[in-house]
Amino acid sequence: MPKLAANLSWIYQEVPLLQRFGAAAAHGFQAVEMLFPYEAAATDIAAELKKHRLTQALFNLPPGDWSKGERGMAALPGREADFAAALEKALEYAQVLECRTLHVMSGLVPPGADMQAMHRTFVANLSKACDRTARSGITLVLEPINHRDIPGYFTNTTDQVKKIIDEVGAPHLKLQLDLYHLQVTEGDLTRRTERLFPITGHVQIAGNPDRNEPDIGEANHLYVLDVLDRLGYEGYVGLEYKPRTTTAAGLGWAAKYGIKV
Repeated sequence: MPKLAANLSWIYQEVPLLQRFGAAAAHGFQAVEMLFPYEAAATDIAAELKKHRLTQALFNLPPGDWSKGERGMAALPGREADFAAALEKALEYAQVLECRTLHVMSGLVPPGADMQAMHRTFVANLSKACDRTARSGITLVLEPINHRDIPGYFTNTTDQVKKIIDEVGAPHLKLQLDLYHLQVTEGDLTRRTERLFPITGHVQIAGNPDRNEPDIGEANHLYVLDVLDRLGYEGYVGLEYKPRTTTAAGLGWAAKYGIKV
């Protein structure tokens, strides 16, 4: 059975961040994820995780200046020192939160950018990051993000991410398979999930096309969860969606996975 992780940056918006851990635990979640934990002290988050017996399944490296539109730095030539600093900050949080999966955001393609130079920069930064984390027990994941939600995001397709993973060649560099983004950009969810399963390190879901609950919309994400179960996926499935009304009202679909509604 898939292990669901409540994404606290997307659901439980009804309460402040540190209260979302308790809200998720009350519904029976045993794991959570978030985009960026850095707005709170790592020790405060760790206390909430311990209090509610939750696992921190995943979070992202610092993306740069989000308010100015930055969406990662790992593929940006000239930002290597910033990326290295972001990695160290994420590793500090990961140690305190006992989190074993970190998402590396590639960044946006600047106007007139040399795409090959960005590719080389991304591979070089990832190679150094993989060397840095080789004995840490941490998995680094890369996510293809559709250009409707984040126009110009560098890693846009699963083929591109797979090529990068193959080139870096580190066993703990994996794919973050977000079925919502996959449906927007590429479709063919089941067959692509089957092909990509060997390199998949984390999964996320949201309904298409409006990014609401995964049982709403044009794609049967719950069917794909059964496919992942059949394939033997043992990782977490992050719920990275916008509740159509309230978080609690939209959790009925998750009852079959042990969530209390």
